[in-house]
Amino acid sequence: MSKKNKEITPQKPNPLADYKKRFGDRKDGRRLRTVEPIVTLIPFFMKERSEASNLVSDAVEMTAIEAYVKEKKAAGFKNFNAMHTLIAAYVRSISQKPGINRFVSGRRVYARNSIEVIMEVKKTLDLNAPATMVKFKFNPYDTAEDVYNEMNAKITAYQNAEEEQDGFDKIARFLTYVPTWIYKIIVNIMLWQDAHGILPEFIREASPGHQSMGITSMASLGIPSIYHHLYDFGNCPMFISFSTARHTYELNREGKVERKHYLDINYTVDDRICDGVYYASGLREIRKHLKNPYLLDVPPENVVVDIP
Repeated sequence: MSKKNKEITPQKPNPLADYKKRFGDRKDGRRLRTVEPIVTLIPFFMKERSEASNLVSDAVEMTAIEAYVKEKKAAGFKNFNAMHTLIAAYVRSISQKPGINRFVSGRRVYARNSIEVIMEVKKTLDLNAPATMVKFKFNPYDTAEDVYNEMNAKITAYQNAEEEQDGFDKIARFLTYVPTWIYKIIVNIMLWQDAHGILPEFIREASPGHQSMGITSMASLGIPSIYHHLYDFGNCPMFISFSTARHTYELNREGKVERKHYLDINYTVDDRICDGVYYASGLREIRKHLKNPYLLDVPPENVVVDIP
């Protein structure tokens, strides 16, 4: 890793969390009080995240991404790849369209005060190697290199750890020793606590269902991108599945056949947090930065904060 990768940068301000907490807010977000009445009512009709899921697919030609990844690797970011670019584009989208980072809990809509992404990470590349869910935390001012550094540090720490350190793994292992009827009671208590915003912080931190977005890569499997489900437990409003396995042959403007490489992206989103126009603008923001990833080398000029 280059010296640049090892530099410690000062703590960045987080405009998403810069507000005075009021009654009804949660530790992970503030309740939105000025949303349209229909947005307030929808969670009472569509109670579960799974029944409120919309599916969206997109594809981005990878010439610009491949050139960008090549430059980052040459600059010392050894394992930099298309996934880091995609996550950085998502973080940048939240900085401009914070509504896609909202969540529903206890039938109320909240603006999340952080950007958290979760992904399954395996100890090694062996088929039967142990795996866990790793949560990455980002700042709306983060660049692609910031995203890489955060992910590389946590993935390396997990893969090099000799003992089980992840909080979720410890909680799951403990519950395997509990009788089923007690297990059900514990889960129901956690669901009630979560709906009322009083879930213990150590559980929320470890939970694979409490985050801004989950992401999974089909590229290493060599298969098309799937539509990943959303978890009813927790408050994750978006799951992204992607694959870089697709190549096509297309005619260019000169009438010659060219081989094209595509990044296929499938989104599963919670329809209750914002309307289709807003969702579309947020996904277009991701696409814009994937088509020109060099925009991700500098922080955004300003960060937009969600409505009150």
